[in-house]
Amino acid sequence: MSAKPLIVVLDDSENALRERVDWAAVRERAEVVVHNTTLRGDALLAALRPAQCVVLIRDRTPMPRTLLAQLPALRHIVFTGTRNKTLDLQAALDLGIQVSHTQWGPSKASTCEMTWSLILAAARRLPELMLTPSRPTWRDPSRVAFLPPVLHGQRLGLVGLGQIGQRVAAVGRALGMEVVTWSPHMTPERASEHGATSVSLETLLSTSQVVSLHLVPSGPTRGLLNRERLALMRPDSILVNTSRADLVDTAALVQALREGRPGFGAFDVFDTEPLPPDDPLLSLPNVLLTPHYGFVSEQVFQEFARGVRGNLEAWLAGEEVPNLLTMAG
Repeated sequence: MSAKPLIVVLDDSENALRERVDWAAVRERAEVVVHNTTLRGDALLAALRPAQCVVLIRDRTPMPRTLLAQLPALRHIVFTGTRNKTLDLQAALDLGIQVSHTQWGPSKASTCEMTWSLILAAARRLPELMLTPSRPTWRDPSRVAFLPPVLHGQRLGLVGLGQIGQRVAAVGRALGMEVVTWSPHMTPERASEHGATSVSLETLLSTSQVVSLHLVPSGPTRGLLNRERLALMRPDSILVNTSRADLVDTAALVQALREGRPGFGAFDVFDTEPLPPDDPLLSLPNVLLTPHYGFVSEQVFQEFARGVRGNLEAWLAGEEVPNLLTMAG
């Protein structure tokens, strides 16, 4: 084994950290291996077992206690952003593994922009309309033309009105939409502060042209959109999820889309990521699917890169590591 510690970077699928971290100072003290494909099972264990430090991009690779316990050499974990729902932080601390994180960058603005990209692309059915070298047809006279709705004057239902939901609401109002909202602790006063009206979840689902999810999952909200609630949605409605897949019962969602309530789905998050090629969502004609790109932007990854470099340099030098977590919860 090399005298230098080994740092393993996982899931750099955009090659963003590979290109944006200035690795020179880190490589003087450590070996660095960057993986840009997803590793699971034996391949993941083989890659991590010799590592003294692991860098995680968001929560793309789960790090449960059962895996951490098989990594006796591991001394430090750095994850990007400020929250990682698939890292067992308590297990890491119990095993004597330090855990630190970076700051976010403008991820909330990025996710808002991704949400509206999906809403507008879904409303206009842009993938079907795009002219390409392989599909240059201006219009197909053999088909009945799709006539897109105008969102002005329609109802936008936001499930959650946190920092991202507030941004999405502001764009909806700018487009002339009526904004309604629901969350477990929503009040009329809080909704009104952001130009929205507080309604019941049932009312939101049954009356909104566009429903967009912006909650952090918790016990009461996991599987929130189940078969019964999805059935309330309008046949011309669009359901958008750039938050978390576990807010929705996926099996019920697939069946609901087949039955046409909602009429269309636009999703950036999934139960299993990367999305398996045999996932039933991929077989549906009324969906628009993107590969968890809501937070992905140049500015966000610049901040990730700055934080990763700073944390690693401090750890290698035996100095105090920024954003070190000392307790779970």
